[in-house]
Amino acid sequence: MVYIALLRAINLAAKRRVAMADLRAWLTGLGYEDVRTLLQSGNAVFRTSKKPATVRKEVEAALAEGAGFPIDCVLRTADELRAVVAADPLGSVATNPSRYFVSFVDVAGEWPEIDAAAFEPERVHLAEREAYFWVPDGTQSSKLLAAFPARKGQIATMRNWNTVTKLLAMADASA
Repeated sequence: MVYIALLRAINLAAKRRVAMADLRAWLTGLGYEDVRTLLQSGNAVFRTSKKPATVRKEVEAALAEGAGFPIDCVLRTADELRAVVAADPLGSVATNPSRYFVSFVDVAGEWPEIDAAAFEPERVHLAEREAYFWVPDGTQSSKLLAAFPARKGQIATMRNWNTVTKLLAMADASA
């Protein structure tokens, strides 16, 4: 099984630093195969026959031990990421992939209420375990992202469309 690990809140400015070489070494040390990383924001693709719940626990434990602080991980299989890309619900309006985002959550659940129409031209599409955001003026000035309520008790991490599609290409190459 090919997995994609999306780490939350690392390498933001000078805080919570994790070298990708260390991340690859920690994942390889768990017995995972064909471990590769993308960018410095905590994206890893690897193969293992272990179940998702086991993989997530192992990854988070190895990260906490290696980095010295807890790091949340959202996990997707290659098939799940392929479905995220295939859905592409905002592709007809998202003209810049660096401003088209997917927020990945760890488990399915109800999304909080939000009046998405109040934030146009920004857009949001809510799926079972992903929220897709089109923010044409970027994340810094996004009123939608600032107002979007978090799901209590959920772990979420966001990637732009460029990163999502590159991760899928890496996962497909590992299959």
